Amino acid sequence: MIKNEDFKSEAYSFIDWISGYFNHVENFPVRSQVNYGDIKKRLPEHPPYSGEPIEAIFNDFKNVIIPGVTHWQSPRNFAYFPANSSIPSVLAEILTAALGVQAMKWITSPAATELEEVVMDWLRQMIDLPEKFKGVIYDTASIASLSAVVAARERITGFKSNSFGTGKLPLRYYCSSETHSSIDKAIRIAGIGSENLVKVGTDIKYGMDPDQLEKSIKKDLGNNLLPTCIIATIGTTGTCAIDPVGEIAEIAKKYKVWLHIDAAFAGSALVLPEFRKEIHGLENADSIVFNPHKWMFTNFDCSVFFIKDRNHLQKTFSMVPEYLKTPDANEASDYSNWSLQLGRRFRSLKLWFVIRNFGVDEIKERIREHINLAIYFEQLINNHKDFELVVSRNLAVVCFRYHPEPVSEKNDLNKLNFSLLETINKTGKAYLSHTVIDDKFTLRFVCAQTNTKKTHVTEAFNTIVNCSKQID
Repeated sequence: MIKNEDFKSEAYSFIDWISGYFNHVENFPVRSQVNYGDIKKRLPEHPPYSGEPIEAIFNDFKNVIIPGVTHWQSPRNFAYFPANSSIPSVLAEILTAALGVQAMKWITSPAATELEEVVMDWLRQMIDLPEKFKGVIYDTASIASLSAVVAARERITGFKSNSFGTGKLPLRYYCSSETHSSIDKAIRIAGIGSENLVKVGTDIKYGMDPDQLEKSIKKDLGNNLLPTCIIATIGTTGTCAIDPVGEIAEIAKKYKVWLHIDAAFAGSALVLPEFRKEIHGLENADSIVFNPHKWMFTNFDCSVFFIKDRNHLQKTFSMVPEYLKTPDANEASDYSNWSLQLGRRFRSLKLWFVIRNFGVDEIKERIREHINLAIYFEQLINNHKDFELVVSRNLAVVCFRYHPEPVSEKNDLNKLNFSLLETINKTGKAYLSHTVIDDKFTLRFVCAQTNTKKTHVTEAFNTIVNCSKQID
């Protein structure tokens, strides 16, 4: 086993490799080119009984593991939503790993708790939320949304359902048909039942239709059902559509329903004054989540959750057995009572490094640049006779498809675009993902990776065009 005195020399070789990786990541195939089972074939079936030198393990990392890595930090990665990182975030993560902090309570690491309070308030200011909103850092938006779903359940039942269940009166939750699948999963896990998640139709921009929402709530009230929570989205997964938060907030207020905002990807853009002005009613939400690990250059995992009344969260999740009782309980934020998890990583450290090292102005400029690059890509699509937008661009997401003139039948176009996507991704020069919009197989181009520049977008477009010629 490696000894403490050897740490520095071994660490230098790792740092050298990481530095080279940052400089040359775009030279790797973006999507791994291996087939299923290729990596396992190169790994031993049984664990070693004697320790192996770090050099041998590191060599296997480079020769066996790296070929099976899809490079999320490549500026040529335009798939899904990003899982961005940056140098200050990585440096902070190294320190976090070395400290090995268990940040469940103030006394188990005072700095972790107090830094989280400060950083979350910085973010609150950056996205212009009222002071009454308090924040906590989770691992993912899935856990944050589950927390909101459960807190809404507890509030509507007078904080009794944790003890007695929800009773015979079904609780009703509402979201659009474009809402992320994590909401469906949260509804199941929270014991609400999938049948009590009402999928509301969307408008022509694929945002939730407020009129249909209100009709659904009125119908449920007429059937003696209990409207409990609305989940609105700022940046849906398929098209990055934005629900009309202001109108939805008025409906939530009218019927006294919890309003949760899932802004996992697009929430980072709320730091832009020009975008924030478009989002009305955010201050009327009960809870909001977005992920700095998507579009604020902080490596996975780091999901921030704001709640208007933290007592709702604490009354829902608080559980303090004797071995967790501490003398500071009435003063410090006990973040283990704000969530499902007792154990917590020191996530605020990397967010603190990123905000300080970038500065708010640079964060804004990076996000603006990504949006402008998406506008540029949108123009390239519009100016090419064989391609078309499927929906209008939203922020940094462009949804398009290949539509050469002779082909018009929907199934043929879907097959053609499926083939094009696979052809593009097999080149390793760019990585795209897809969605289905009104039965149209659609390519998604997400221009939000930390270091993507105009040259990468141009090269990606040329790759798309060249690949389309190969499948004609």
